Amino acid sequence: MKTIFKHPLIGLALLLVAGPVFAQGRDTNALTIYSSATPGAIQPELYRSGLGHQPVPGYAVVRHERDIPLDKGKVSVRFADVAAQIDPTTVSFELLTDPAGTRVVEQNFQFDLVSHEKLLQKYLDREITVEQVRGDKVETFTGMLLSSSAQGLILKSKDGSVHSLPYNTGVKLPQLPGGLITRPTLVWDLFTDKAGPHRSRVSYQTTGITWWSDYNVAYAEGKNANSCKLDVGAWVSILNQSGAGYPEAKLKLVAGDVHRAPVGGRHYPAARMMDYAAKSAAEAAAGFAEKSFFEYHLYTLGRPTTLPNNSTKQIELFPPAHGVPCEKTLVYYGLAPQYWGHFAAPMTDRNYGLESNKKVDVYLSFKNDEAHHMGMPLPAGRIRVSKLDSADGTLEFIGEDTLDHTSKKEKVLIKMGSAFDVVGERKQVDYKLDTSNKTLSETIEVTLRNHKTEPVTVLVKENLYRWLNWKITARTHDYEKQDSRTIHFPIHLAKDGQATVRYTVQYSW
Repeated sequence: MKTIFKHPLIGLALLLVAGPVFAQGRDTNALTIYSSATPGAIQPELYRSGLGHQPVPGYAVVRHERDIPLDKGKVSVRFADVAAQIDPTTVSFELLTDPAGTRVVEQNFQFDLVSHEKLLQKYLDREITVEQVRGDKVETFTGMLLSSSAQGLILKSKDGSVHSLPYNTGVKLPQLPGGLITRPTLVWDLFTDKAGPHRSRVSYQTTGITWWSDYNVAYAEGKNANSCKLDVGAWVSILNQSGAGYPEAKLKLVAGDVHRAPVGGRHYPAARMMDYAAKSAAEAAAGFAEKSFFEYHLYTLGRPTTLPNNSTKQIELFPPAHGVPCEKTLVYYGLAPQYWGHFAAPMTDRNYGLESNKKVDVYLSFKNDEAHHMGMPLPAGRIRVSKLDSADGTLEFIGEDTLDHTSKKEKVLIKMGSAFDVVGERKQVDYKLDTSNKTLSETIEVTLRNHKTEPVTVLVKENLYRWLNWKITARTHDYEKQDSRTIHFPIHLAKDGQATVRYTVQYSW
């Protein structure tokens, strides 16, 4: 038959005949998706319009089951509905109905797909027919194709004349050239002892697919300034740009840091489906079931789901947990972050670390355990917090943070932002360096001001960054030692109140 298409940059009207593909009976799909996405790293505008040249940070193990007819002896089997970003080195083929009597001799991955340019390149120095619209007339040119480029076509007629034709031409080709296919295709050469219908399973890995968690949290004030309640809901977001869709697939998600062998440079590389009509409403609404799997966690969706290519899907990870007790903490870290580090020798520069940060940060924390209405492993993701505006009954966004993989019974800490009405100031008020005795004494003063109409507690965080050996020789408030280089001063501020923390630290070496 003839192949008809429009030339590049104008339009496409393509009629192609693919080779024989066995895909009879009921096909089933199963996916296990692994993610290496940093929570919040994929911006919405990127997965709506495609990541372009950026690799999707994840991969999946795909399993297809199909009924195929086989003759006895050597046969060829072709699977065309595979992901465009398949890793062909991971492909495996099984004949479930006769595993002992079947042997795979050879397998191939064919990916030389049809395109405008490839079709025309195949017809260089061959005769083609071109139609060009001029006004209300259609002119037909038949001749040998000499050149094809973005600028147009060049044809040589039988009388020797040469025609240069622009983009807006329709091209008629006698047939689809050999070696070109319409979809990525896996091909196996098999030897089988048993003829007839068989059930087969194909497995492979593909890139271009990932998942992450999105946590939606509703915040409510507690009985005092530091207590609160949270309603926590979780959703799974799945991004599929693998080059294939997966209808009615059994879905599994793996949460954890699964190691893969490194590659040089950038790399692009089974249960049967239930009868849908026979499902109950409970089965249709089945969510994810979680279990430990090796050193990771596996989440299995209790119903099939469809993942179209170039799409994003969201599925509820677990039902919302209501009334989760939480604590709101204000933290003043006056030392600018760039001044904190570990040094090979005492840091004796008097002016080092004097730049002050005035922001007081706000954190929410809760315990991920059953006593606090939680207690499930939480996959890494982005956690967004909103608060109800009682004036009109709407939830307003108040902050977000990222969450790493968090086991049950662990603490979840959410950085919300910076307080508007609570500010801090840090300064050095005394400095003495005694090189003969190898000691250094420094006095730091931190001033906090509360402009709120209720009292608050602020945690003053101080890093003793100048050297390993230190001791506090004088202080105005009690402190809590957090580690070998960090201390905390819990400071209570009255409404519209102010407090000053002063301490002297002596370093020795």
